[in-house]
Amino acid sequence: MEPVRIHIPKELFEPAETESFAGEAPLGTLDLGNDEYSFSEPCKWEVQVTNTGGALLVQGSAKVSGTTSCIRCLEDAKVELDGAIEGYFVITPEGEDPDLEGDEFEELPANHVMDLTPLILQGLLLAAPRQPLCKEDCLGLCPKCGQDLNIGECACSSDDVDPMNPFAVLKDLDL
Repeated sequence: MEPVRIHIPKELFEPAETESFAGEAPLGTLDLGNDEYSFSEPCKWEVQVTNTGGALLVQGSAKVSGTTSCIRCLEDAKVELDGAIEGYFVITPEGEDPDLEGDEFEELPANHVMDLTPLILQGLLLAAPRQPLCKEDCLGLCPKCGQDLNIGECACSSDDVDPMNPFAVLKDLDL
């Protein structure tokens, strides 16, 4: 992903001032969690930056459509990601060393250019489905022969149980 940078104008250094920014960012292919997502269109983002008196609060959203592999059948699964963008940039007077604890805050760079790339990626990652599916009722693949069960049934017998399967002993359990 190309960097998404915005320049903070001097008006935003006054307490309670707010300004909106928007744009598009081409994503191409991204690894989000365990899945690889492909995006043919750019991500649309918008943020509102507010001076809270000593820091800049960034809030907004990032939206994009993409494809990834279905976890059950490995076919393409279309996904709509709508992620929240949130960040907090401390305004440090020149020469002072900020005492930042944890990862909750970042220091606004001296050139007043804010990089939104990590915030956009974080929002999209949190919006990505944990188990992407091509459709809600996807049947997946046969674990024995690999047949796509969405296309049709396979020739495997449901009575055939792999003796190495630790759950094979449950086959004869009468409930």
